[in-house]
Amino acid sequence: MTPIRLLTIVTAAFALTLPASAIERRFAFTYETTTQAKGAIELENWVTWRHRDVEGGKDSDVFRFRHEIEYGLTDRLQLGLYLFDWQYDDQDSEGHEARWQASGIELIYSLTNPTTDFLGSAIYGEVLVGEDSLKLEGKLLLQKNFGPLRVAYNAIIEGEWEGGKFGDFEERTGEIAQTLGVSYDFNKRFSVGAELLHEIELPEWEEAEDSVVYAGPNASVRFGRAFATVTALFQVTDNQGEPDSQVRLLTGFDF
Repeated sequence: MTPIRLLTIVTAAFALTLPASAIERRFAFTYETTTQAKGAIELENWVTWRHRDVEGGKDSDVFRFRHEIEYGLTDRLQLGLYLFDWQYDDQDSEGHEARWQASGIELIYSLTNPTTDFLGSAIYGEVLVGEDSLKLEGKLLLQKNFGPLRVAYNAIIEGEWEGGKFGDFEERTGEIAQTLGVSYDFNKRFSVGAELLHEIELPEWEEAEDSVVYAGPNASVRFGRAFATVTALFQVTDNQGEPDSQVRLLTGFDF
């Protein structure tokens, strides 16, 4: 827990000393229903550390990175360009190496406002293309703001196809998931809360595997045109084939 405490202290220090930002990204695993204003551009970077204890052997640590540009096509429609997703795996069969995984796009269309409407809502679509893989993902985003308190929920369905080369897919995997995030604004710059992640994998879109549930705290700071958000999730189920913990840090800059 030491790294999480350190990150919380750092974000709190930023919040107390730097000016506020209008950027709203208070969760690392849960999407909010609000989108960029028309013509607004944001650069966003992700780092996700997935750790798993391996009995009788070396622990597994996987680091995943994403670099994304978000652009407001309209006040309701946001385009995201995944420049490249890449990964470093210390258990890689070919040795310790970083490798490109995929690039793609996402679209988010905001339907209702979480503050002025009874319930905020949006729909999300994503396409990721790799050298030998294709991934499609859809989400229903829901959110409600109660003054300084924000509650957000995502329902997710995902399909992935892999093979020896692109288009010659031999494996297909489905997944259904849901996330829940709660965040409280102490002021315009600093927020703390918690997130929950529930995933069920569907190999070959047939029988479902055991579900896995994660839960943990998060913190977010907004300063100037930038923001930083961190969430630490810990597995609360006993699924030994999945990571024991996941820590994700998001940073962004609004142009």
